[in-house]
Amino acid sequence: MSQRLPRRVLLQTAVAAPAAGLIAGSTFDAAPAQASSGKFDVDSPRFSIAVLPDTQYLFDEDASDPEPLRATFTYLREARKDGNVAFMTHLGDVTEHGSEHEIELASKTFKELDGKFPYSVLAGNHDINGGTTADTRGDSAYLRAFNPKRFKSAPTFGGASPDGYNSYHVLDAGNRKWLILALDWRISDAGVAWAQSVLDKHKTLPAIVTTHDLAYADDNGTAYLSGYGQTLWDKLIRKNDQIFLTLNGHYWPPGRTVLKNDAGHDVHVHITNYQDRYYGGAAMIRLYAFDLARGVIDVSTFSPWFLSKDPEKRTALEEETIELTGPTDRFSLEIDFDARFAGFAGVVPPAPRPASAVVLRDTVAYWRFDNLGLADGTTVANGTVVRDLAKKGNDLTVASIGAGAPLLASTDHHLGAPAHASLRFNGGKSPDRGAILQTGPSAPLNSLKFEKGYTIEAFIKLPAPFEGDHAWMGIMSWQGRSGDAGKTSGWSQDEPTCSVNLSGERFLQYVVYPNDRDADPTSWSHALPVGRWMHIAIVNDGRRTTIYIDGSKIARNPTQASRGITTMGKPFTIGATQFAEKFGQGFYGWIGDVRITARALPTRDFLTTTF
Repeated sequence: MSQRLPRRVLLQTAVAAPAAGLIAGSTFDAAPAQASSGKFDVDSPRFSIAVLPDTQYLFDEDASDPEPLRATFTYLREARKDGNVAFMTHLGDVTEHGSEHEIELASKTFKELDGKFPYSVLAGNHDINGGTTADTRGDSAYLRAFNPKRFKSAPTFGGASPDGYNSYHVLDAGNRKWLILALDWRISDAGVAWAQSVLDKHKTLPAIVTTHDLAYADDNGTAYLSGYGQTLWDKLIRKNDQIFLTLNGHYWPPGRTVLKNDAGHDVHVHITNYQDRYYGGAAMIRLYAFDLARGVIDVSTFSPWFLSKDPEKRTALEEETIELTGPTDRFSLEIDFDARFAGFAGVVPPAPRPASAVVLRDTVAYWRFDNLGLADGTTVANGTVVRDLAKKGNDLTVASIGAGAPLLASTDHHLGAPAHASLRFNGGKSPDRGAILQTGPSAPLNSLKFEKGYTIEAFIKLPAPFEGDHAWMGIMSWQGRSGDAGKTSGWSQDEPTCSVNLSGERFLQYVVYPNDRDADPTSWSHALPVGRWMHIAIVNDGRRTTIYIDGSKIARNPTQASRGITTMGKPFTIGATQFAEKFGQGFYGWIGDVRITARALPTRDFLTTTF
């Protein structure tokens, strides 16, 4: 039996482990890579799929040794709950000769996973006595051991082809479903038709094709389709946009490439095989660590058997084969999952929500831009009025600043925004120019003090590429000079008493002069991304202010006390910030719904709450 890896060794290994790898943070004695509830977390955006290639030299007649595979299976059972490993797929050549003895020993070893960890397995050429016939070959020792009946009770098992040599599994992971196709090493036309029927039945699921022979690699790790692989590519893979990743063994060295399918989208083609390495690969596995939040798959390759050994007793060959770190064994794939899957599983945005659904108790102003009666790209004329849908008398009027710049109506919007519309601002410098929306001179919002707290929310998007110098452009503000309100301790008495701005590094800045002191507690965000919508919420509970971006609290929120906003009876403005009561450059980008509420809202009540 393998022993647990000592903590100090895990900590040493952690230094070399990939960011999202599970070598040093998932099982054994180290802290898990994520908080563990003692079971697989289907909702976590981070999960892994394990890939186990050719184990044939571990099941080779009287030279067999299943101990490395048992160690791998022990690792996977623990990693299921502690490292959020969703599934394991074997790539064929389970055994060397496909004999009754070898298959029986392999089958007995795989029983350590049955009912405890979901997996798929497929036939390689060595599992069927070297036969080259397609999946219509009929009975075999392999099929008697690894037939559909074996997997029938597995929660992931979806079904098998009539011959039993091809199967599919559906995974629940990352808060979505994934399709795994496990295809025989020589699939017949009938098998291809069956695989196509599975894809047609699960049209919205991203799919991974696993098979034994698909691609080989040169010594530089560049992969190329094999003769049979080209056939499978032409008959099945290239035609189905759902298939974004293929995994095969059979050949060594490992390698990878990216091919374009008929839809013009990337298909990642990977070879995984370590049977040529010490101890027949020692049941080495490759982990594909999906991080849907980061849009990355981090790949790591290691041997749980060698990791489980006492480091003081490992041999030199064991030490050098614990983990593989070359460019074909440890790497990251950047994938915009939403964009890649949009053609078959695009996110369906929620329907627009009426103003009545988002005007809460204590909402003092709510503006949206889907009721202007203008087509996408149409100029919003000066003097246009945007009604306050909270009906508190805080209507906005459009005006130009500086040299002016067109303000455009837009249908672009945050997927979680109540209104499916926004305004495109085209502000800039040299000369200063832009457009603003401002309240009238007698609007109640101009003088509200917010002594009991407040929440200011907006949807914004910065253009990509973010061209030009837009350092310190304003997003929202109250007009006036802080010095005229008796505030003298801040950066400048010419700045307004409350403003939301963007620094040259694209850091969001929130500056407020509270009612109860001469101070300007200022919050700072991280560098905001370009090319995507964000939700910003500024929340004050009457004591201090906290900023959230996309529902996540930022780090640089001051602990300094802050109660209310020192307003001076001057207009509230969207699209720019004054200095010395003059507007310079205007905002550059999109602004969607804006809501101001006279109390601190919990995150569950933010404007994005239904998405």
